[in-house]
Amino acid sequence: MGKDGYDVVLIGAGHNSLACAAYLAKVGLRVLVLEKNAVVGGAAITEEFHPGFRNSVAAYTVSLLHARVIADLDLYAHGLKIVERPAANFWPIDARRSLLMPHGTAARQQAIAAISERDAQRLPAYDATLERIAAIVRPLLLRSPPNAGSGLMELIDAARLGRPLLGLPLDVKRHLADLFTRSAADFLGHWFEHETVVGALAFDGIVGAFAGPYTPGTAYALLHHAVGEVNGRTGVWGHAVGGMGAISQAIASAAKTHGVAIRTDAPVATVLLEGERAAGVRLTSGEEIPARAVAAGIAPKLLFRDLVPEGAVSPELSRRFVGMKSGSAVFRMNVALAELPDFTCRPGRTAQDHHGAGIVIGPSVGYLDRAYLDARTQGWSREPVVEMLIPSVLDPTLAPEGRHVASLFVQYAAPRLPDGRSWDDEKQAFAECVIEAVDAHAPNFKSSIIATQMLSPADLERRFGLPDGDIFHGQLGLDQLYSTRPLLGYANYRMPLPGLYLCGAGAHPGGGVSGLPGRNAALEIIRDFKRKSRGPRR
Repeated sequence: MGKDGYDVVLIGAGHNSLACAAYLAKVGLRVLVLEKNAVVGGAAITEEFHPGFRNSVAAYTVSLLHARVIADLDLYAHGLKIVERPAANFWPIDARRSLLMPHGTAARQQAIAAISERDAQRLPAYDATLERIAAIVRPLLLRSPPNAGSGLMELIDAARLGRPLLGLPLDVKRHLADLFTRSAADFLGHWFEHETVVGALAFDGIVGAFAGPYTPGTAYALLHHAVGEVNGRTGVWGHAVGGMGAISQAIASAAKTHGVAIRTDAPVATVLLEGERAAGVRLTSGEEIPARAVAAGIAPKLLFRDLVPEGAVSPELSRRFVGMKSGSAVFRMNVALAELPDFTCRPGRTAQDHHGAGIVIGPSVGYLDRAYLDARTQGWSREPVVEMLIPSVLDPTLAPEGRHVASLFVQYAAPRLPDGRSWDDEKQAFAECVIEAVDAHAPNFKSSIIATQMLSPADLERRFGLPDGDIFHGQLGLDQLYSTRPLLGYANYRMPLPGLYLCGAGAHPGGGVSGLPGRNAALEIIRDFKRKSRGPRR
């Protein structure tokens, strides 16, 4: 390490980069985190979007933040507090009917029975099967995937990881195969028959994906969401008091406690090379910062398109990284509200359990499918799928007394509109469509709006570096999971250039605010530093 150099320089200060930095510093490495924006957190930030009204800007809810990361970094001691939703999700169906899904199988079974007694009877077996498979997957989230082409030890490790699957009953193996190959709607159709029940459960399969409920591969996302927990309870969703930025701030505080240096307003222009090895970065200001290793928390597509010097890797390999499939079809809105929505199917403007749940406008699997097909042909859904959270019901620090903030996670909004149309020109029209979709179920919603913040896929890319607005840094398709994430041969967080690592959502286990890509990458960097005192191996 040079006089002014660091052991590791990290590109981007998203929550995964901050977690990676904290783990590295805990073992005594000298670490610097560089962030292009004025605040840390990447897409997990909270800001005031109207005087007196604050909310999470992009990432918006808690379930995947891993208990191991919370414990290892002692995040509760750094101010993190997570409160649970009073209910999981709420679906308005029509003017009289709704589905309020509580936590826990027995309570969910009772809620579903009001719509379909048969489906309610099937729920325990479905939950048990999904949980049995999730229990096998959870330990894999904490380990680097076997890396193709890395030799005998990787083959042995792959065999070891596959051993728990051998003891599964044949019917469970069939369901596991279905989860990795079938659509969410087809997988759920094996268990349930009512279009509202199938649609409600299929929602988790399409969240953050430019895919419909009948798109093959979306069943896996059901499993991706099933592995989460809040306060030790699996399958529970929660809210970080202070918004998602509170998670990033807690991790940043932990990192600083261990000596991590963090610089904001410091955009990186390129990765510096020493021979064929990554040896630091150059900022857009021209400042050069040497380091023994570089870890990138940004999307692989952006890393190899914008920051890895041309010719540093083969053209074919570069095309592979830059060509990684991306695009979530997500449109984000935050709104300041004068009062709570008054739903015709559950009247009332005072806080009730459904106001604290994830409120989903998507009353059937057919509705979800039509919204997807609409966006594929027209660019955005004329009847969009909306998940609305009102976090001020759980966290009064976000809005003035008697007022509220609502977070709207909307699909589908194609990353690139057809016929050369621009999101800068059309986002207002789509936002109005979104408001009308909510207002159809809560007729006071539109009139109660005080202010609105809108982020199209183009805005998400420009502001947070999410390629094509992809909240996962790259789609969670079957060709971009586990040993093929981000690319076959580079799944163990080590990139083609020696000394260059990936520590963001583009690496295993993917997107969601979990902290695991950052943690796992840090463990590999530490392992390399220990293995070779002069620097990390390839």
